[in-house]
Formats: sequence, C-alpha cells, structure tokens
Amino acid sequence: MKRRLLPRLLVLSVVLAVGCTAPIPPAPVPDLSPAAWRADYDRYMQAQLVDRTSAGVATGTNGAVTVAYNGLAARAGLEALKQGGNAIDAAMTAAMAQVTLTAGAPISYFGIMSLVYYEAATGEVHTMNAEWNTVLGEDDPMSIPGGIDLTSEEGIYGTAVSGRTALVGGFMKGVGAAHERFGRLPWPQIFEPSIYIAERGMPISAKTAGYFEARHDDLSRLPETRATLVKPDGSAYAEGDVLKQPALAATLRAVAQNGTDYMYNGPWAERAVAAIQAEGGKMTLEDLAGYEVRWDAPLVAPLGEYELHSNPPPNDGGVAMIEAYNLALTSGMVADGHWTESADALRKALDVTQMGFIKYVPAEMLEQFFPGLEITAESRVTQTYAAEMWRRMEAGAKLSQWTPQGPKHSDDVVVIDSEGNIAAITQSINCVLWGKTAIVVDGISIGDPGSFQQAAIAAAGAGQRLASPTETGILFKDGQAVLGFASMGSGLHQRTFQGLMNVTQYGMTVDEAVNAPDFFYPLTDPATFQSTFRVIVGGFPSDVLEGTGYGYQEIDPANVRFAGEGIWVAISRDPETGELRAASHNRNNSAAVAY
Repeated sequence: MKRRLLPRLLVLSVVLAVGCTAPIPPAPVPDLSPAAWRADYDRYMQAQLVDRTSAGVATGTNGAVTVAYNGLAARAGLEALKQGGNAIDAAMTAAMAQVTLTAGAPISYFGIMSLVYYEAATGEVHTMNAEWNTVLGEDDPMSIPGGIDLTSEEGIYGTAVSGRTALVGGFMKGVGAAHERFGRLPWPQIFEPSIYIAERGMPISAKTAGYFEARHDDLSRLPETRATLVKPDGSAYAEGDVLKQPALAATLRAVAQNGTDYMYNGPWAERAVAAIQAEGGKMTLEDLAGYEVRWDAPLVAPLGEYELHSNPPPNDGGVAMIEAYNLALTSGMVADGHWTESADALRKALDVTQMGFIKYVPAEMLEQFFPGLEITAESRVTQTYAAEMWRRMEAGAKLSQWTPQGPKHSDDVVVIDSEGNIAAITQSINCVLWGKTAIVVDGISIGDPGSFQQAAIAAAGAGQRLASPTETGILFKDGQAVLGFASMGSGLHQRTFQGLMNVTQYGMTVDEAVNAPDFFYPLTDPATFQSTFRVIVGGFPSDVLEGTGYGYQEIDPANVRFAGEGIWVAISRDPETGELRAASHNRNNSAAVAY
C-alpha cells in the first residue's frame, strides 16, 4: 500500500553501489499501538465515559486532531502525527478507531466517508467521495421496506427488517484510497489502535448502555450479531461492562495484511453478500467488487472574506452551505445581531437553513412554491439566486410553514499537521444505531440506510452513487488555508451554518463558535407539514425565542442526539504564526488534542 517504498529502495541501492562501507541503520518502524502510549490510552479511555459540557480545546504548532465523538480516537490520530505520519495518516487512524469505539453502531467499516484534503506542498485541494452505491439488482427501490418515524420514540429505530435496506458502503475503500494517494506511514500501522481496542475491550458508558438496551431485541435476532453484540447470558451490555470484539480484530488484521480487497473482493465480501441475501437483499459480489471511490476537484465559492472548498455533487452539502450563506447575507441577518440575541436574526437563520433540503422536494412542488425559478446545483450557489429566493421567501414562499406559538450518527475527524496539510472527513453508517435489520459480519456492522431513502435510491439509479448531504470543507483567506471543519447529525446543516457564520461573520474562535448556543433541525408534523424549531434548554433568552413568532421546544442536553442536534468540529491555523487551535463538540465524549 506504500507508494514511496520503491524510490527509497532505489536510493539505498545507489549508496551501496558506490562502495559505502559504513552500515546504514534501518529506519525505525513506527508503532502506533497504544501499548507504546499506555498512560494516555487509559486516561482517554476513562474520559470517554463522561460527556462534555463545553468544547474540548487544544493548541499547538506541530499538529492537532479533533473529533465529534470518542476522544480516544483523537489521541490515536495524534500518535500517528507524533510517529511521523501526516494529516491523512492521522485522520484515517482516528476514523477507524472511532468505529471500534462505537461497536459499529453510528459508524461502520462498511459505512460511508467524505474527505476534503488540502495538500500544502502543492497548494491543491482534493475531495474524495466514498459514499453509498445503490445495488445493481435493485429494480424497484420504492418497494424497499422500512422507514424512520422521528415523531415517536419507537419509530426512531426503524419499522421493518430487510436485506434490501443495505447499500454498498465505501468507508474502507476510502481509507485505502486516501492512504495510497497521500499517506506516509506503513499501511498496517494505522490499524493498530483499532485492533488493540477491539482485542482488549472497552468499558461501556451509561449512554452506550442505553443504545444496547434500546436495540436489544434487534441485536438478538441473528446468531452472529447476537454473538458479537449481546452478552453470553443473553442480556444487553450495561454500564461498566467490558465489550471485546475479537471477530472485528481478526477482520482488521486481515485488511491490514491483504488490503481493502479483503472486504470488497475477498472472504469478507462473500460472507457479507451471503448474510444480506439471507435477509432478502439483492446485493451481489459484483456490487462490492465494482465499488470505486471518486476523486474530484473541490466546489469553490466565496464566503464573505473567505473562500470555501468543499465536496462537489453528488454530495449536496457544499451546495447547501453556499446557498445558506448567500441567503443569510442577502437577508441582512448579520446586521440584526447574533441569533442568540436578536429574534429577527434567529427568524432569518431558521428560514435560511430550512432551504438546505430543497433538492429533496419533488419538482412539481417546487414549481408550485417557486414558479419559474431555476433551482439547480449550479444556480443555488449564485448571488443572483440568493437575491431572488430571499425576495420570494419574504413574500411568504417557503418549503414549510412554522408552527405558530401557543400561549405563553455519524462522526467527524479534522486534522492539521506540521506541514499545513488539512484533512477533514465525515463518516457515517447513515442509519440509527446498527439499523433495524442489524446484520453483523465478522465484527463489521451492515446498516439499513435504504430503509428511509427509497426515493433517493430511485433517483440515483441502480449501481450508482447516492447523493449525500454531508458538509465538510476547508476555508481559505487571502489564499491561505486557515480552517478545516466537518459536521454530522440530523441537524448538520443548521450546525454548519452556525459554525461558519460564527467564525466568518461574527469573529469567533473555533471553540467560541462551538460553545455558542445553537438551534437544531426542526421537528416537522407529517400531517400538517408545520415545523417547530428546537434549541438547548437555557441557551437562548426567552424574549428572543418568543420574538420569532415561531413555535419552539427546549431540549435537555441529555436528549439531544435524537432531537435534531447537529455537530460541527474544526481546527484553525494562523498562517503567520502556524498556531493551531482545535475545538471538539461540547455535549458528548469528544476531545481535541494538539502538540
């Protein structure tokens, strides 16, 4: 997997040929195993059991890593930097450790990943799409069973079991492609933290115990899943228990030794297809063997004094970010003050971010709401579109109406290394905690993202890349890369908008931007299509909330994960001093690390 090995061997041959008699000592082999940094490993593992109440912050000049969840993964990524790796090595090390630390619930080695990478030596930005492929043999996607009902506690976990809900995930193919193109450390080394955690086990936190309990019946349904994720006595893993994942450790060792073909054209692929087909799925080995990541030039657009570089379509997140930013500036929102202090600014921010999912509205409805307006990926990133759309929005044309007031999973990694390389990734299983079908093959979870994306699968076509809303990017200012960010969660669009506006328009540091009170993805009544916005308890003055005229809910921090929360993490870099400032999420077991 290492592209620089051959040139090094050629140089060594030349030295020997000219008669050098002094022995050349072998270069030390990097060792990322936590056994080499055990004190920090134990400390960060224990810290994972406690949720933060403010953003993790770290500063340094040699390198920094931040994550949305699982602070130990950030520390594993930092070790990659300390052992001579670059931003890609650290990001991939951290991303894989995240999956092991979550037992494949919100993220998976057969999930998806998007990457934005700034290569400092060339000044170029590269984007990689390793997201879902639809299944070649799926000829009737609208009949795929299942759904998610966000209005009920039971419905959140899905409504139907079927192998047809599985899609072809590119996460591990993406790890391999990114490492092959930009990585520096030996391929097997970036697996070491993940294997170590899987073999030795990890303690179960109170929050994770809740996930096991909520999904217990589904995890108990299939023999292999039960053997992997249910205790030997048949009970759910509880707080304080230690979960070991020996099957996963063996699979990761096989991928480290044989490359990603082990999962896409080898033994794991065969077993995965068999398991999916046993549940009625149509996936075949051809689907896995034919999967390829996509490298593209970035989508680039000005954001005030900054310039955004993000993933282009079929990733929809970049378009949505630019659209929201332009609409906000057109609306005059910044002049109204910050949305935590101004009802007018909050109302505009809510209206602006509602437009982020306009692509998913049927064409006939868009023509009804916005007659004659060209609504394409190309038009949505222009100032002309923003001006006309805001004019219509002010006149009352909106995708949904807000409820009147009554009487009074996924994960992120961002890395910057000492050379200024920046890697920002978002990864996900794109379903709720392992998924209703709950298939596990050799320790790797296979989710059910098709259970709620039937229309998107139909629109993409058989064997094609599915559109994705992830929002990941790098900000430039005066030609210098100054910030990398990634977002996740059902409210990722709202959270990314707030993070970018806080930094670029309100002058906040990355940690100030994370800690500022935020609004979430709204709750929409499926019967009336009226939306209620949601905020954290005590985050906003009551007069600001009431001054919007929109119905709202205040959510306890303990319940935010399934209440529309978005997560945004970032690292900034001062181009003059080289100082790095990393900020993690402020409401879970995240961490930011630097040195």
